[in-house]
Amino acid sequence: MLRTIAIGTCVSVQGIVVGQTPDGKLMVRVDEKTFIGTPVAQSTRAA
Repeated sequence: MLRTIAIGTCVSVQGIVVGQTPDGKLMVRVDEKTFIGTPVAQSTRAA
């Protein structure tokens, strides 16, 4: 599943979810690198 995470206040990364830490952060993989950050809220589509 493709998800976006925030790393710090100004950087976000989008990648494939590979896991979750006990404190609720997500781990996503982009190419050969794995990033850990807080999940960005999913937007809802306007009708």
